Amino acid sequence: MIAAASECRVSLPPVIEYDADRADLPLVVVPVSIPSMTTLLRDRLDEFAGLARVRIHTDWTDDEDVLAARMSDATVVMSTGFRASARLLERIAGRVRCITFCGTGAVSFIDLEAARRLGITICNAVHYGDNAVAEHAIALMFEHTHRVGELNARTHQGGWPGADITELSGRTLGIIGFGGIGRRVARLAHGIGLRLLVWDRHPDAAELAALNAESAATMDEVFSRADIVSLHLALNDATRGIIGPAQLDLMRPGALLVNTARAELIEPGAMLRRLSRGDIAAAIDVTAPEPLPDDDPLRTLPNLIITPHVAWRSDRALAALVEQNVRSAVEFLKGGAYNVIV
Repeated sequence: MIAAASECRVSLPPVIEYDADRADLPLVVVPVSIPSMTTLLRDRLDEFAGLARVRIHTDWTDDEDVLAARMSDATVVMSTGFRASARLLERIAGRVRCITFCGTGAVSFIDLEAARRLGITICNAVHYGDNAVAEHAIALMFEHTHRVGELNARTHQGGWPGADITELSGRTLGIIGFGGIGRRVARLAHGIGLRLLVWDRHPDAAELAALNAESAATMDEVFSRADIVSLHLALNDATRGIIGPAQLDLMRPGALLVNTARAELIEPGAMLRRLSRGDIAAAIDVTAPEPLPDDDPLRTLPNLIITPHVAWRSDRALAALVEQNVRSAVEFLKGGAYNVIV
């Protein structure tokens, strides 16, 4: 059962504490959490025995004053996805020495330059959700072609809505970025019968050969040739805004853009302008900003499928994520290092 489906059934106290009376030990704080992750964290508290007290706040808030107050006495903070601006980091610096981030792309949530300047160690998690995100990317492709969610909603509303659907098999899937998630998407797509066209700065030749995938010489080649383009690049200084109007204009009428990576890979406003022409479609799990404002024009586009950044939240991915974050915190408390990025 995936986390999102189970949240409404979970009843948790507002704060969970472990070894609260051990004032001689440093404090690990989880300042905000979601129920599915809280339950997993609670089940691993014994790993901090003799190392730290732990305090888990089981609600969610974006209020910086509340976050700063909750982290004021912490040595280690375990982040479940709150935004840590330079201003917030400055407020907790001096006491907080390490933040473990519940994902790979910490740069989207934590001001890493400020953390480096302030001497706060940042750890992340890697490959915990490769399969979950890859499956979600494929699901978005199926929703576009088979329209299961749309037709289910219309049928529940009444009547017997007819609709034509499209098969994925035989189409060309262009994959931008061939890391853990990109490779998993390729394997799933190969099984479905999609032709594969891959662009990566350092493509894995053996993996490409095993999947009968073609290596594209340029990213533009993928956009011009593929029926579906799926983005799987990490976000960094080199990839921020790497996709702009020039690339999106290369997409042929009827093509689909899928983004389960980071919205910031696409130049601000470029996707909205391209989709507004109405001849291509997109399916995304990431937006900028997040949450997406209710009045954002993306919400009005009929040729855009949006899910609220849930691709990483499968039961197995969450378990692996919590395991890595706990390990990072424990290793730091022991004087070691695990998954340190800053």
